[in-house]
Amino acid sequence: MIEGSSSGLQLPALKSLGDLSGMRPTLVIDQREIQPLTFTRLATVRGTLYSGDISICGLEDLFSIERKGSIEELVSCCTSQRERFIHELHRLRGFRFARIAVIGNRAEIELQRYRSRVAPAAILGTLASWEIRFGLPIVFFPSPEEAAYQIERWAYYFARQVVRDANNLLRGCRDSTLSPNNIIPKHT
Repeated sequence: MIEGSSSGLQLPALKSLGDLSGMRPTLVIDQREIQPLTFTRLATVRGTLYSGDISICGLEDLFSIERKGSIEELVSCCTSQRERFIHELHRLRGFRFARIAVIGNRAEIELQRYRSRVAPAAILGTLASWEIRFGLPIVFFPSPEEAAYQIERWAYYFARQVVRDANNLLRGCRDSTLSPNNIIPKHT
């Protein structure tokens, strides 16, 4: 069992000046996902996502996780599905937070424990170039449970930062002694 997982570590409610007080983010799982991860600490809904497989309700244009359920699926994205997957990587560049979450470990690639005859060095080189080219970390997880656990953490802390940013914006508006006419300089 993962330390602090489902029964051990509960994520606290987001704190907000407004109506988010006491709320937790809800994950959106793309309806095209055939075998979605099981999340135990955050609520989930099914929906259609523009990009990726998992997002946060209300933040679908900022947060995206592209999940690969196995090393075999990842290798396929580097070979026979390469062109389609590169289009997906281009879309993911526009997100404030995006990751590729892979169920499996790098050693499976290094030991060529996949069906393709493509050399491990070519697969690993492709992955490294994608991380650099698209600014998109590829994170390996030994089990679906550990992937789900980390995705929930990422989603929670991302949503918490969005709430903090919104609170700072609201505080700035409330604390401002400037009249609305003095905020934006007028050009003549």
